[in-house]
Amino acid sequence: MKIAIGSDHGGFKLKEVIKNYLIKKGYEVVDLGCYSEESVDYPDYAVKVAEAVAKGEYNLGVLMCGTGIGISIAANKVKGVRAALCHDGLTARLAKQHNNANVICIGGRTTGVETAKDIIDNFLDNEFEGGRHLRRINKIKDIENS
Repeated sequence: MKIAIGSDHGGFKLKEVIKNYLIKKGYEVVDLGCYSEESVDYPDYAVKVAEAVAKGEYNLGVLMCGTGIGISIAANKVKGVRAALCHDGLTARLAKQHNNANVICIGGRTTGVETAKDIIDNFLDNEFEGGRHLRRINKIKDIENS
């Protein structure tokens, strides 16, 4: 599985930890930036990851900014992306099972390392359930196409 990861300066430290965590778990991870704690604009990195996922270059995306809010808003502007801001393992599991999220967003300044790892594990270890949830995903696609 190929995973694109990105962050702004507020998520940089946590991104580095999670990137290494994913690599140790055997995932192919590509870091699309940023590469330091120097101030940058989160939409630039949200779009890089979101577009790469939407184009099918990567299976999933992981994004981080200070709170995860801004970067999730920006990522969701890319057609075909369902970016979910998650705060714990439960929200990550349900984001995948019910919403078929393909990008997970985490707050670098609001989420501890162990919680972030739990979020990542729950996101990656679950599958979309389909069924009634597919109907809802199709309605989201209809909104995107209108």
